[in-house]
Amino acid sequence: MEHNILLVDDDPGLIRVMAKMLAGLGQFRFATEGESALRLVQDWRPDLLILDAELPGMSGFQICEKVKSDPSLRDIPIIFVTSHSDHEFEVRGLEIGAADFIAKPVNEALVLARVKTQLRIKRLTDDLRRSATKDQVTRLPNRLSFEETLSKEWARNLRSGGEIGLLMIEVDHLDAYTERYGHAMVDQTMRKVAGALNRTCDHPAHFLARFDRSTFALLMPDADRSSAEARAHVVIDAVEKLAIEHQTSPVSTHVTCSVGLSVYDRASDGWVEPLQGSGLAEFPACDSNDLRHCALGAQERARRSGGGQSWWLDISRDSSSMRAQEISPFSRPVPLQAAA
Repeated sequence: MEHNILLVDDDPGLIRVMAKMLAGLGQFRFATEGESALRLVQDWRPDLLILDAELPGMSGFQICEKVKSDPSLRDIPIIFVTSHSDHEFEVRGLEIGAADFIAKPVNEALVLARVKTQLRIKRLTDDLRRSATKDQVTRLPNRLSFEETLSKEWARNLRSGGEIGLLMIEVDHLDAYTERYGHAMVDQTMRKVAGALNRTCDHPAHFLARFDRSTFALLMPDADRSSAEARAHVVIDAVEKLAIEHQTSPVSTHVTCSVGLSVYDRASDGWVEPLQGSGLAEFPACDSNDLRHCALGAQERARRSGGGQSWWLDISRDSSSMRAQEISPFSRPVPLQAAA
């Protein structure tokens, strides 16, 4: 299994030596100073960071602190390479999150052994995390995985200046369905709904998760309001086309869903335009939690309005469902039969 390894040292010669020592373990990228190293960590997300503790400018310890303070990056193991041999230096590094230390001049056998150990631990940790972040019924990512991904994608989109949309999709009247058809049929139905929703995800960046018992979340990086509205109607149609019987539903004789939408795009009141090549000029007043709360507020309004419909709520600190607006049915894609 190949790994991504980031080597950071202000001595290009040492970088070449260590890359040669570790050849065959994976793909390598390199940096000789702190700012470039942080950008690579954020954009490339390596499996292991091998870091010179005594870089000029931003030190290795400062880089480590920044990585470990970011929830989306803190699981990346960091091995410091240093010429220091005193215990206080190592204790300080371990306290801020370092996984190990390698002393200069580097020994090939020791470097290889310690790097393999950290990569093995990382792989096992990732496997455990994946098993803990799967919904057991639908095999989709669960709420924990969704929350982590939402945080990561929000941070990435802020850096890149991208837009982001979120659909919260609730199966209508699931309690009544359970009373009529039983828990085993509920699980079967939720698997079918998950499959239908998954088939609507035609972009590699789309992220579908089971948010709770009756609700799915569809995260759409790089989506503005127009494309997100169209996606909401696609989702409603996909569930209706399953034609799963639901005789106790006040909405329809088959299973339907209510969709809530919120977006952070250039039309949002809180949009902040990033400065070219240097990140954000300032952080927006809203965050990823507001995006989720507003999508849930819109979903609540869709449900309370009868179900089988989609509503929209602009991102804001105010996620009251009373602010929500119904998404116009005129924006629904025209069926091929009608178009013909």
